[in-house]
Amino acid sequence: MTDDTGPRLDSSPDPSPTAHNVVRALLRALASSAILVTIYYLLPLDRSSRWLAITMLLIGLVLLTGLVTLQVRWIAASPYPRLRAVEALGTSIPLFLLLFASTYLVLASQTAGSFNEGLTHTRALYFTVTVFATVGFGDITATTDFAQLVVTGQMVIDIIIIGIGARVIVGAIARRRKHTE
Repeated sequence: MTDDTGPRLDSSPDPSPTAHNVVRALLRALASSAILVTIYYLLPLDRSSRWLAITMLLIGLVLLTGLVTLQVRWIAASPYPRLRAVEALGTSIPLFLLLFASTYLVLASQTAGSFNEGLTHTRALYFTVTVFATVGFGDITATTDFAQLVVTGQMVIDIIIIGIGARVIVGAIARRRKHTE
């Protein structure tokens, strides 16, 4: 009688993905990011209302949460969980950043003085990335209470994404690796 409850001593380590798998995963993440950025630049966000932007942001964050939930499941089921995690991050993080960049662009166009300078699509994206990266150059700053609240919300969610998001993804990878042992 054999006991299959623990790891097998003769089991080989997780197979490494082929170069084809790596290239395909990276191309999918790059294509997803390129599509998202293209949509962002094509949307007439500078002509939207503030409440539409906030509503879109909240709906977008709910959809992002659903996407991340699906991605964690895909990571846990993937034969190459680390590669799948990289692909998931390559899609989720750009979507998150573009949601906030869109909101900042609308705020700047609808409420004069929300930021210390006018925002274009590129400047709004740049500002969002500097906040996410915690660089804070200070060249663009939120100046109204409402804009500062939205930026503060992004900072809090950034911390959550970095802390909990990383833990969830690493946990999914560990569960998958344990399952294959």
